Amino acid sequence: MRIASLVFLFLLFQTVSAQSPEEQLKKLNISLPAVSQPIANYVKFVRTGNLIFLAGHGPTGADGVTITGKVGAELSIDDGYQAARTTAISLLATLQQATCSLNKVKRIVKVNGYVNCGSDFTQHPKVINGCSDLLVQIFGEKGKHARAAMGMNSLPNNMAVEIEMVVEVE
Repeated sequence: MRIASLVFLFLLFQTVSAQSPEEQLKKLNISLPAVSQPIANYVKFVRTGNLIFLAGHGPTGADGVTITGKVGAELSIDDGYQAARTTAISLLATLQQATCSLNKVKRIVKVNGYVNCGSDFTQHPKVINGCSDLLVQIFGEKGKHARAAMGMNSLPNNMAVEIEMVVEVE
């Protein structure tokens, strides 16, 4: 009987202490921006079954300013990290639009991150960690994902990073 009581208390604690993604965003003082329009002939997301494929997003902040430049030249690794974090916030805004609630996320499945950099730059993972770290902060274990971090000679409009994502939802 004593073990059952401990298990009940543990489960109760987990339920009370677990925060929803929206609560985590508030805790981190993050407001999701309005979802921008695509810059070409595509849509921001496609849902098929329980998967949502989010198109490549760039680091445009709530103020409408896009972080541009090559990481390792005009931008530091930390600048690139912040650009990837900003991009993750934009991705979350689109994901919320696609699902009506981030609580419907079962798992962040895959993240592909592209870093605008020169051919001698090799720290792509450190840059894309800006996105990955935020996803884990927001979703916990459900935010851990498979990932690729790649360097590109250029990206549209000279943006510092572009990130796309696949998400499983209820």
